[in-house]
Amino acid sequence: MKVGKILNNNVIVVFENGKTEKIVMGRGIAFGKKVGDAIDEEKIDKTFLLENTDNNSKLQQLLKDIPSEYLNTTEKIIEYAKTKAERKLNDFLYITLMDHIYMAIVRTKDGVNIKNMMLWDIKKFYKDEYNIGLKALDIIEEDFNIRLPEDEAGFIALHIVNAQTNTDFNCINEMGDITKLIQKIVIIVERHFNIKFNEDSVYYNRFLTHLKFFALRLFQKNIYNDKEDEDLLSVVKLKYKDAYECTLKIAEYILLSYSYDISDEEKLYLTIHIEKAKRRE
Repeated sequence: MKVGKILNNNVIVVFENGKTEKIVMGRGIAFGKKVGDAIDEEKIDKTFLLENTDNNSKLQQLLKDIPSEYLNTTEKIIEYAKTKAERKLNDFLYITLMDHIYMAIVRTKDGVNIKNMMLWDIKKFYKDEYNIGLKALDIIEEDFNIRLPEDEAGFIALHIVNAQTNTDFNCINEMGDITKLIQKIVIIVERHFNIKFNEDSVYYNRFLTHLKFFALRLFQKNIYNDKEDEDLLSVVKLKYKDAYECTLKIAEYILLSYSYDISDEEKLYLTIHIEKAKRRE
């Protein structure tokens, strides 16, 4: 391995086979080195290679300004999140989460705490991600001897939610719109069946999980279509007639509010999840 770029004294970019870029970390690994020099591989503590080239470049840029210890902490949190998250986490999480953690610690040390106005909703609709956020606070405290406020667990949870998609849908501000849509759908279902969901029910939380990713697809304009589901929809419409009628109300609301006509395939799975959720209430 040879030095391709020096980001700081402890982080360098190496090139393998003349083209593959890897970020390698080790205490003093860049000391006395210049581009083109061979590196002592025994000094390498960790190696990072993000799948997305653009994300790899952004991470390199970030490491010029943020100490490498923050990447170590970010990796611990992401590795933990991978064991709990329901979907694959996008590589951009390394960038957004590390940047957020760094700024959150700086703010907290300066006595500046940002109130998370969505914290109650996050705890309600994204319980798994919120619990990851709480664990993240523990990891941060272990590594930096500082306890971030609970609001930060909510912000970290939203970063996890954002990363559970196939594209770089990384605008945290849009999560408020997604939460509002989920709330509205839940209200429509409760009114249609004249029920009140048990928020601790595993079936209700599975329903929220479905709504969460349905809303993400909607705001991404990532339409779910699978023609093999057409025959199944015909069966479901008859078997779960009431749930399907509720789905049509939701579809009408979404069309009027977001100018988005949900596909038959989305209606199919929405109906199935509504049926499962309301049966347990």
